[in-house]
Amino acid sequence: MVRFGKKAAVLAAAGALAAMTVTGCSGPIDTDAVVATVGDEEIPLGVANFYARMLQGEYETNYAGMMGTTAEEMWAQDAGDGKTYEESMKDTIMENLENLYIISQHAADYEVTLSEDEQKAIKDAAAQFSEDNTDEAKETVSGYQKYIEKFLELSTIQNKMYSKMREGVDEEVSDEEAAQKSMQYVFFSYTTTDDSGNSTELTDEEKEALKTSAQDLSDRVKNGEDVETAASELGAEVQTATFDSESTAPNEDLVAAADALGAEGDVTDVIETDSGLYVGRLTSLLDREATDQEKENIVEQRRQEQYDSLLEEWRDAAGIEVNQKVWNKVDFDDLGVTLITSDEETTGDGTDGTSEDGTAEDSSTDAAADDASTDAAEDAGTTDDTAAEDGSTDTAGTDAAE
Repeated sequence: MVRFGKKAAVLAAAGALAAMTVTGCSGPIDTDAVVATVGDEEIPLGVANFYARMLQGEYETNYAGMMGTTAEEMWAQDAGDGKTYEESMKDTIMENLENLYIISQHAADYEVTLSEDEQKAIKDAAAQFSEDNTDEAKETVSGYQKYIEKFLELSTIQNKMYSKMREGVDEEVSDEEAAQKSMQYVFFSYTTTDDSGNSTELTDEEKEALKTSAQDLSDRVKNGEDVETAASELGAEVQTATFDSESTAPNEDLVAAADALGAEGDVTDVIETDSGLYVGRLTSLLDREATDQEKENIVEQRRQEQYDSLLEEWRDAAGIEVNQKVWNKVDFDDLGVTLITSDEETTGDGTDGTSEDGTAEDSSTDAAADDASTDAAEDAGTTDDTAAEDGSTDTAGTDAAE
């Protein structure tokens, strides 16, 4: 068993750690072999293998079952880009690892360093891991102190650099640029769903009757009737949405029709789609709350674009070489990794504590381990998207080794 000791919870870069069980066999590797070079800095295979095994465990534990398959079958599946899930995952791991090294190389430009407390916490976490595991287990995942320390150093620096790299963008956004409208709308669906969740397509006759109801609603509301009262009498439900000209939800055609309305209270004609019928009523030409939220979204997008642009610029200038022969030594076919969440409750200096199940309550500062797992999931088609909002090399949110 490979155990990530709860001592590591003192690290800002390690929000929640877990134990590992390893199945199968994998031959010994030269952990000091150079798997990649970033500028003048060499990445040892031990760092890459430790990172890869941690994320392998995250996916085998949390995603294989969700996909209705075994870990072995999952890694062999087509990821949709002409690569297997394993190949796609490893590409993402390597890119994120390169980014960690690149960002660390620019830390001095932003006067970012590790404090004595952070350095001590990193050493303590690596030492605890070493104490909790056998030599055989540590060999399997390259869980030696120097590799764990290096990975946690890189992750902690990247986490501190994330906010620095996003500073200084223009935070002024006009109402015109962020303007959001709002509407009420009613959807008449061409399908019905029973209590068991089974959907049934309406007959042509039923669809024609539904069109009559939708037209009746549009006419009545245009003539001044209350939309909720009219919809209720027709057995329909009124919903609300905010939007701008680029919105695609709840339906692109509905948005276009509502956006073309000139005054609050105006009503669309019946809009027919493949899935059903819409009628919309414009309720505001400038929804204050939604517009203010969009301003925040725009500023956040500017920050993220600046971060991404800087990182891309640094990558272009760095000179990156990957030794594919060495990297091929890490494969997921012969070695399975399962994460087991510890139920120990411990806290350490520098943390906000742990919850009842032993995971850290505040994972907002989790570093690249969390993000690479999310990115790899995106590349493999298993999760939605996002962009580095928690301080990741590429994006955010899933707790690796949770």
